[in-house]
Amino acid sequence: MTILISGSLAYDRIMDFPGKFSDHILPDKIHILNVSFMVNSLTERCGGTAGNIAYNLALLEEKPYVLATAGKDFGTYRERFEKLGLPFDGIVELHEEFTASCYITTDKSNCQITGFNPGAMKFASLFQFEDIKKEEALAIISPGNLEDMIGYCNYYKTAGISHIVDPGQQIPWLSGEQLDQMITGSTMFISSDYELEMVKKATGFDIGDLQERTEIIITTFAEEGSLVLSRDKEEKIPVVTADEVKDPTGAGDAYRAGLIKGMVMKKDITTSAKMGATCASFCVEYNGTQEHRFTIDAFWDRYNQAFQ
Repeated sequence: MTILISGSLAYDRIMDFPGKFSDHILPDKIHILNVSFMVNSLTERCGGTAGNIAYNLALLEEKPYVLATAGKDFGTYRERFEKLGLPFDGIVELHEEFTASCYITTDKSNCQITGFNPGAMKFASLFQFEDIKKEEALAIISPGNLEDMIGYCNYYKTAGISHIVDPGQQIPWLSGEQLDQMITGSTMFISSDYELEMVKKATGFDIGDLQERTEIIITTFAEEGSLVLSRDKEEKIPVVTADEVKDPTGAGDAYRAGLIKGMVMKKDITTSAKMGATCASFCVEYNGTQEHRFTIDAFWDRYNQAFQ
């Protein structure tokens, strides 16, 4: 089956400040704030929603297409995709822009100052689907370029391609009408519990209204697991115990990858969601969204220990 992942490709550039921001910010001068922080280190990691999902699917022995834009500094990411054997057909490289970048500075109190440069993500990827067998495709629309998110949703509905809607971090920039348009007719709507409340507020819908518009709703609750809601049943999926929890960042994308792998394997939605929880458990064991590794055997061993 062909897997299509639209969303973002980004670099996460993480800096460590050895002090506390609060010691250098004067409350009575906040209106003329002008501060500089000397950091101890700079770590660059590959990230972005589409990149993270694709990475986890590659560990699960799938070769998805990423539909996204990248910039003139894409070389490091390209090398990673090449090592994973992932195709480049859906990635548009814009040599006048930088790849989207997130700059995160964390102090000793775990307070963060973050800057995000969308760079190439300002532009739509506009993938051409001529060689895709639509009846053998599964797509996910994850947070990325807004034109892509809306355009791909409309295309998948028209073409009859099964697709998952995952608006995530872009919810504040989508109108209630746009969210309704995206969710209506989708195979699945997935979000965190907080994001679900944002969607409900933006659209004015309750959960029953959303159920009328999509076949399946999955809501994730961090360490409390996830909830699978279809038109005929509701089921809670527990988290899968990790060896050690270091960083929850990227766990949601890993969950989506495991879920998609289950759907590709024609598993029922409950089993697919359990596979998502299993994949997420490997991600949280490392700092960063694409630093973990596992074999297929290790994946199924952990799945079986958790659910059988």
